[in-house]
This record gives sequence, structure tokens and C-alpha cells, in this order.
Amino acid sequence: MKPMQPLTPAQFDLTAASICAAVLPHLWRLPWLFSTPILILLIGRWLQRRRGGARLPTWIKLPLILLFPVLIIFHYGNIFGREPGAALACAMLALKLVETESRRDARAAICFASFVLMSALLFANSLGFTLLLFAALTLLLAAMRELEPRAADASVQNRRATVTVDLRSGAIALAAAVPLAVCVFVFLPRLGSPLWGAPDDTSARTGLGDRMAPGSVQQLLIDDSPAFRVSFDGPLPPRAELYWRGPVLWYFDGTTWTRPGYLASNRGAADLQTATPTIAYDVSLEPTDRRWLLALDMPVAAPDNAVRGADMTLVSRTPVDRLLRYHAVSAPKYRLDATLDPQQRALALELPPGLDPQARALAQRWRSELRSDDVIIRAALDLFHKEFFYTLNAPLLGRDSVDDFLFDTRRGFCEHFASAFTFLMRAASIPARVVTGYQGGYFNAAGDYLVVRQSDAHAWSEVWLAGRGWVRVDPTAAVSPQRVQLGARAAAGARAPWYQADWLQLLRNRLDVVNRFWNDAIVQFNALRQQSLLTPFGIAKADYVDLMWTLIGASSVLLGLFAWWVLRAPRTAADPLDAAYARLRRKLDRAGAPSLATEGPLTLAARGEDHWPGNRALQRLFANYVGLRYAGALSSTQAVREFARAVAALRLRAHKP
Repeated sequence: MKPMQPLTPAQFDLTAASICAAVLPHLWRLPWLFSTPILILLIGRWLQRRRGGARLPTWIKLPLILLFPVLIIFHYGNIFGREPGAALACAMLALKLVETESRRDARAAICFASFVLMSALLFANSLGFTLLLFAALTLLLAAMRELEPRAADASVQNRRATVTVDLRSGAIALAAAVPLAVCVFVFLPRLGSPLWGAPDDTSARTGLGDRMAPGSVQQLLIDDSPAFRVSFDGPLPPRAELYWRGPVLWYFDGTTWTRPGYLASNRGAADLQTATPTIAYDVSLEPTDRRWLLALDMPVAAPDNAVRGADMTLVSRTPVDRLLRYHAVSAPKYRLDATLDPQQRALALELPPGLDPQARALAQRWRSELRSDDVIIRAALDLFHKEFFYTLNAPLLGRDSVDDFLFDTRRGFCEHFASAFTFLMRAASIPARVVTGYQGGYFNAAGDYLVVRQSDAHAWSEVWLAGRGWVRVDPTAAVSPQRVQLGARAAAGARAPWYQADWLQLLRNRLDVVNRFWNDAIVQFNALRQQSLLTPFGIAKADYVDLMWTLIGASSVLLGLFAWWVLRAPRTAADPLDAAYARLRRKLDRAGAPSLATEGPLTLAARGEDHWPGNRALQRLFANYVGLRYAGALSSTQAVREFARAVAALRLRAHKP
């Protein structure tokens, strides 16, 4: 039985780096209960190998093997599903590195690392994330090349140069595989749903929820990732009208605003009267794992596979766990609920008992002194305009949160103003509710669409007025008009000046065009779009047979072109060692000692000794070539380069017979 070949330092380092590259895309979302021991294992194993330590004994390995399944069952309840399965795979890969000592072990670890790396696409498929996986895959291919048989000194002489060559070879191999991968992606018949039935990821992504508590909107205001993109059928509406409606909140317990679930299913109860013209647009909503859909105030109807609740909230029938595109129509001029339902009126006037007595007293004084609801609303907005400040670093509030905000801190952002204003209106016997969503957005002229980011999250109020129905009132605009006129970036002021720089904002918004193309061309490529690929060739709806024949034909052409590219150059041009040896033979020919194609290096060395006796440099070159070509399976790159330089430096005087 052939003994197992041990790993050289360069081979182990590349193998360990490959395993780390496969695990890292998972660590950012794994709980610290798993990510911490995995990192300790990887770093500890590398240090132990670096210092020449002995193998870990079995009495240490066995508890480690049992530890991770126990932790997964403790945290997730089982080992099945995407999250627990990915955690278990990462742990197994880290444990595999602990026992990796031979080339066979390293190849098995890298193959498993490829599977772990691929599984990261189950959780994220953005362009940036995919490019990172490509870089990691290049590292895996470089490690596989380093594990190929070669001369004994291949990993000893100039290790850095060897790793550089490995990385370049891995990148070339990956680039050569991309055309065929694209061909398979486009033409391989796909199903309407995945083959596997893994449970959905229960960890909520960033997005609006059905509750608003201190700090909940602030978490979105500091997140600059895209929330959704909008393409309008006509001209872009004015910025002041870009209110994107999300969940409507009714209940207030003194700290948190929430909404009753039944309003979402009470469809058709709202009395909406619209005026023309309406606005039509398409929305590409990023995954949120929630059911809320965003629409411009006021949505005329619900998109497909969604319902419009009594409070005009759009709710999807299924969670938005992948990029969702839908068409919507909205009316900027409308009248909603000219007659208020008694149940909604009671909800819109309800306040928690015994809380915020100062705010109640202020509102009741307004009710007794001022003439109408409009005047009371104006008094509240004037109060905010004169004495309050917009800031994302809002002070903490106590039990009487509205009183603390109105009479003490007087600093906050949209959720503070919307909450306090709605409370004052209810205390003054004016029905009111909180609406959460987004306001504004950035129009990307290069892509002709509007991108709305999480940092554009906003909250405002709606009050019900007799004869006019629900009317939008944005108290934040009274405090910080630039929040509505110029956007969230202007309202943030000097927060992170380097991040708010104009050139960086422009660069990020230009890059968003690329992200949108990726979403449209790759993420949204489904079976329906695949079936229409062959329409220009007269096939209205391609079936599995048409797609398979197209795949076979296209892949055959690609493989044929690749074979021609590989075989088009002679062996001497492709092999640096043979190219250097051919140059040596040409020097012999020019110096008067022509050689035949059938003569080997030893014969030429003997003739060289006859023609140039005592020329040790020439004899050394022939001896080096014999060792490089025949002593090992592969020659080191550094040794071949030194041989080529020695050939170039050789000088022979002309031989006269």
C-alpha cells in the first residue's frame, strides 16, 4: 500500500485558507454559540501546525465531534433545515481541518469546502456576495493545484511565487468555466420551485415591522441598503408626494405602537374616492421575510397575491422571502373614509389609562380654547416647529414617554414626532393613527428608476376630519422640512461626514444600477422567462426537449472553442521548460553544432564537450534539464525560471570544424 503523502507548509496554508474562505460567508449570520468555537478551531489548528505540534489525541477530538450536534439541537431544536444544516456543515469542515495531515485529507476537505461555499447562496444571492464567493472559489482551485504532484523542492523554493502562480492558475480555470456555467444556467430546464423542501429562514431580514417602539425606526435610518426600487410609467412625482405606505399602527401602550391584525383581512371596508390622474409603477421589493408591501399613498388596488386592508395597508398572502416584483397604481389626490366606522373611531381615540398626564392636559386645553380641529392641528405643528430638534441621537424616554419627549428632551426623529403628535390628537378628541413606511428616494437617472433605501424609513400621522376623511399630517416636516424636501441624508446633518460625501453617494447610486441589473437578469430568471428565450427563433414556448437540445448544442460549441484554444499553440510555447531547452538547442545550431530532432540531451551534452571542452556552464545546463524533465512529475516554477535565465546568459563561441 502506497504511503500517504504529508502536506508541505504551503499546501497546508492554502488548504486552511480555503476552509476559512468557505466558512466565513456563514459566520456573519450564525449565532456566537457556533461561530466562536469554529473560529477557535480554525485559528488554533493553524497555530498548532505552524509551531509543529503533534496531532490532537482522540480523547479531545471525540468530545468536539459530539459538541456541535448538541449545540445545534439545543439552539434550533433539530439538525434539519437551512440554518441548522449550514451550522453543522461549517462545524464538520472545521473539524476536518483538525485531522488534515495528508494530501488525500486535504483534497477531501477542499471538496467539502466547495459544498459549504455553495450552500451560502441559500441565504444571499446579491451581486457583491456572489463576487466574494467567486474569489473564495479561486482560492479553492489554487489549493487543488498546489496539491498536484511536483518536484520535491516545489514548495520550498520561493513559496510566495508558488502561491502567486497557484492563484493565477485558479483564476484562469474559474474564468474558463464561466461561459459553460452561464450556458447551463440559461438553458438547463428549471422547475418552478426548488427540489429541496428546506424550511424558510426564520431570522428576519431588515425591514418594517408591525410595531413601532423607541429605536425601531432608528435601526433602519442607519441602514443604507436598498429597500425597494420603483420604475414609473410616467414622470416622477414631486419629492414631497413620495410617501410609501406601509403598516398602519393603532394601539398604543405608552411605549409601543402596534396594529390589529383583523384590519388587514377586512378588505373592501375602506371608502376610497380618487381623483385623476393616477400613477402607475412597478416595485422590486427586497426580501424582508415579512408580508408588508409598499405602495405610494394612496394605493387604488392590491397587487396580485396580496390584499388591501381596511386601513389601506397592502399585505402579501405569503412572506416576502425573495425579491418580489409587483405592479401598483396609486392616486395622489383622494378622500379616504368620509364616514368613519364606529369601531375604527374607537380605536383611533384610544389611549393608555394613567399615562402622560401633561400631554393630556395640553391637548384638553387646546380643545377648550381653540375653535376647530384644523386650529388644534396647527397649534401642535407650531409647537414642534418652534421648540423641537431633529436628531438621530435621541435621549432615552421614561414611563411617560410622550411627556418626557414634549416637556423634557424635545429631541428625536420621525417616530418620536409621529407618536407624540398622534397622542395629542387623540387626547384632543381627534381620531388619529400612525403610518409607517418610507419617504423620498433617490432617482437614478442612469437606470431611470427610483431607489428607496432603508435609511429613507419614515413615520407620519393620519387624522380624521369631518367631510375630508383621513388626512396625512407629517409632524417631522414641521421640525425638519429638509427631511421631506431633500431626503433623509440632509436631515441626518453631520452624521458620518465621510459617508455622506457627494462623490461616495454618487458612486453608491451608480453601483445600484449594476445591482438592479443583477436582480433582473439573474435573481429573477425563472422558468417562465426561460421558456420564452427561443421566441426570436420561432419557438413561442420552449419545452424541456427544446431547452436540452439548445443546451447540448451551445455547450458543444463552447467546449469545441475551448479545445481549439488549448491545442492551437505548440508544446514548446506552452511549456516554459521546453521553450528554454529549445532556445539552448538553437544556440548550439548557431554556434556550429547542429543537432537532430532525435538526439537527446545526453547526446548533445557529449557533443558540446567535444566542441567546447571544459565549458562547465553548458554541461551544467544539460544536467539541470535532465533533472527537471525526468527526475520528478512536475518541476517547480522557480527552478524552471532559473534554468531559462541561465540559458539566456549562455555565450558560445563559434565552432570551426
